Amino acid sequence: MTVPESAGEQRRVLLAAPRGYCAGVDRAVVTVEKALELYGPPVYVRKEIVHNKHVVRTLEKRGAIFVEETDEVPEGARVIFSAHGVSPAVHAEARALSLRTIDATCPLVTKVHREAIRFAGEDYTILLVGHTGHEEVEGTAGEAPENTIVVENPEHAAVVEVPNPEKLAWLSQTTLSVDETMQTVAILRERFPHLQDPPSDDICYATQNRQVAVKQMAAECDLMIVVGSQNSSNSKRLVEVALEHGSRDGHLVDYADEIDEAWLDGVSTVGVTSGASVPEVLVRDVLDWLAERGYADVSAVTAAEESLLFALPTELRRDLKAAGQEAAKVKHDPSSIPSGRGTELR
Repeated sequence: MTVPESAGEQRRVLLAAPRGYCAGVDRAVVTVEKALELYGPPVYVRKEIVHNKHVVRTLEKRGAIFVEETDEVPEGARVIFSAHGVSPAVHAEARALSLRTIDATCPLVTKVHREAIRFAGEDYTILLVGHTGHEEVEGTAGEAPENTIVVENPEHAAVVEVPNPEKLAWLSQTTLSVDETMQTVAILRERFPHLQDPPSDDICYATQNRQVAVKQMAAECDLMIVVGSQNSSNSKRLVEVALEHGSRDGHLVDYADEIDEAWLDGVSTVGVTSGASVPEVLVRDVLDWLAERGYADVSAVTAAEESLLFALPTELRRDLKAAGQEAAKVKHDPSSIPSGRGTELR
């Protein structure tokens, strides 16, 4: 191991706060853990419960079986729907297979689903700002497919065609870049002055808070390391936000050993944060890796304090209560997800 050349300044790390697990991810991971404890393996999960490779592999080792589609679950088995939400069609498929379902959809995603149902019921066309193919977008659009048009970005907003410009509303995926979403909506509003807003922000509080923290520190960072998986929308947005707000370089990694030492050449200040589905132990691994290379001075950059907890899904709470366990609101135990350094989970 070589210690990188720097610009002659003291090497330091700026550590973003908040980072890592949001309340919706916390709830979803605990749901799978509690289901495995209560019912025993296997417990099926449709799609990845959250978009983090390490979390999924940890739960697989405990007996969770992740499937892409509902029809891969044996008839009559128990299945958990992921934090990203599912469409009514998926619920119907589960009923047809007599599956015992536990819906771990994040309550903030459920809120967007309800908004889609309401706007569609009033015969609005819904412009859903988000990424085509993302599970959350598929679930929300599935609430009103005939009324929904997905708008990918500002460029798409400039050309999208709508059936009735006077009956339009916009909603968004909860994990987008706040700035790009507002640019997209501004273009839509300029083209369609009658565009209706959602009752409240769709981009979740955790996504916004993590982006604000990165904005506050980016200009001081020669390098921003975001811990998160490639299929995590909110994690990828953090890299983009860092680069847009002054960080000289930025990278997304699942594990500390994915960091290239060449990235540290000439770097005095490294920023570190993580996406909303990342266990804190993976961030600690990155901090240890950096400390071994001379970046042991760590300072927190705090944008907000978070204390929100969501109740576990109704179906699971019912069964826990019947088993004599109280679980209205349960916070994830960080020790339940092992380190990514030198473990057999890799």
